[in-house]
Amino acid sequence: MIKKNIRKNKGMIIVQTLVFAAIAVMIIGALASFAATSVKSARITYNREQAFQSAEAGIDYYRWHLAHASTDYTDGTYGLGYAHPLIDKNGNTIGQFSLNITAPTQGSSLVKIKSTGSSSLDSTQLRKISAQLAKPSIAEHAFAGNSAMRFGEGTEVFGSVHSNGGIRFDGLAHNLVTSGVATYTDSDSDACTTSNSYGVHTCLGTHDPTSPTPLPARPDVFAAGRAMGQPVISFSGFTDDVSKLKTTAQTSGGFYRDTAGGGSVGYHIVLKTNDTFDLYKINSWASVDHCDSSGSEDLSWSINTQTLLGNYAFPTNGVIFIQDNLVVDGQINGARLTITASLLPEPSDTTQLKNIIINNDLSYTNYDGTDSIGLVAQGGVMVGMISDNNLKIDGALMAQHKAVGRFYYNGSGCDYTKRSVISLYGMIASYARYGFAFTDETGYIIRNINYDANLLYAPPPNFPLTSDQYQILSWQEVKN
Repeated sequence: MIKKNIRKNKGMIIVQTLVFAAIAVMIIGALASFAATSVKSARITYNREQAFQSAEAGIDYYRWHLAHASTDYTDGTYGLGYAHPLIDKNGNTIGQFSLNITAPTQGSSLVKIKSTGSSSLDSTQLRKISAQLAKPSIAEHAFAGNSAMRFGEGTEVFGSVHSNGGIRFDGLAHNLVTSGVATYTDSDSDACTTSNSYGVHTCLGTHDPTSPTPLPARPDVFAAGRAMGQPVISFSGFTDDVSKLKTTAQTSGGFYRDTAGGGSVGYHIVLKTNDTFDLYKINSWASVDHCDSSGSEDLSWSINTQTLLGNYAFPTNGVIFIQDNLVVDGQINGARLTITASLLPEPSDTTQLKNIIINNDLSYTNYDGTDSIGLVAQGGVMVGMISDNNLKIDGALMAQHKAVGRFYYNGSGCDYTKRSVISLYGMIASYARYGFAFTDETGYIIRNINYDANLLYAPPPNFPLTSDQYQILSWQEVKN
């Protein structure tokens, strides 16, 4: 009986051993499979990361290449699609990248790049990065200034504001407001602070303290904040840009006109939606009873009589250069233009610097970046006496040596001293103090400045730049 039980127990032990052995084999197999899968996944992840780093290296390489050959959009002698090897510090090839480059449109500096990278260990793992590079334009701000500026009550700005001088801001800024100085002297007669005023301060309501007392946040004025002691914008470099605009207008499919002469006082351009413009010679400025203007240029800057010279197609390169004072208005549809009024060589008498005048609506049809107007004046970009009560201006406005604003008009019984609303969609660059209104409540009561974000990526043709170096505007990984 005992021997039978022993044999029976031995059989059970064998079965149990086989069961546990089978389980062990299954677990070991699963662990081995998991380990193999993990190793494979790690290898794929490593190769994908290497491919990504290769693609990123392609963007960095081409940015470096543009710094040395700023007009080469074909990747030099390599050509588009060439597989550049990526070599580590030990001289080993660890990946490769190839580039597809979209050159800028005429008059723009925006370059589009797609870099495709792969790992040397697995060329099937591809990663692609798309980036946009451009030389920064003055049009990257809603407002850019060189001098001390004041934005009064009734001013609302959508977009960044910067001035090399101090800024007194009593309106509402929806974006960052920055100044090139830490402190300055606010010289206005009604200044709430004078010496040691912060570079960006407000007198609205409870006014800001002077330095070194810490500033309050004031989100009711500076919705996105403010900063002082920031890098300045070099307005002196724009002289070369204006000279290049003249050359471009004369030699590269642009439109050029010399000084009107013959007793005329300037030109008038009326833009049309059929890609043409009417050009007039202005015979005289208007004179209005009971209205006076002040300053060295004692004029209404409003047309009295004019003579039609002809209707012309928009220039193929989008650049119009006039060596005289210029009045501009009208509407475009699907066009991109830069219009300049400048007398070169520059006159030593500042009263002879040429202005651009806007008295009637200047507008776009499309607000998706298709339409773009740049106005570059050697003197100022100004509004004259007989201007629309509700004036709309679409465009990037730049005053090289003077201001963007409205001339000062007064006089008892004058119907044009006060205007209602001026609305700008675009940007302002003003060398001297900007202003469409004055402290005696003349000018435009309401001033709305809305930044056209399309200007950041695609400013008007050949619009003045703030740097010769390309900067990355956008960067993202793409699937195709």
